[in-house]
Amino acid sequence: MNRKELFQGIIASFFASSSITIFILLYFSQGPIEDAIVSLYHQKKLGGLISMGALINLPLFFLGMRKRKTNFAKGILITSIFIVLVIALLKVI
Repeated sequence: MNRKELFQGIIASFFASSSITIFILLYFSQGPIEDAIVSLYHQKKLGGLISMGALINLPLFFLGMRKRKTNFAKGILITSIFIVLVIALLKVI
């Protein structure tokens, strides 16, 4: 297994998801990002925002599969599973 390609998939997926999440926060919030995150957490809607940001992983995954970079796609899948676990944890807390 090419670990470099796997690591690149994990990093690309993490940065893509977090940048989309931050973009959505900046676009829709009136105040600072920190206040918006705390407000969403108290409203129990932070998991929904994170899942909206994680939607960018779907085209990245299919792009990796189409280019026959299966290890890159595995890295994206690993990050997606981690995001699902974080969202489930936020729903429980």
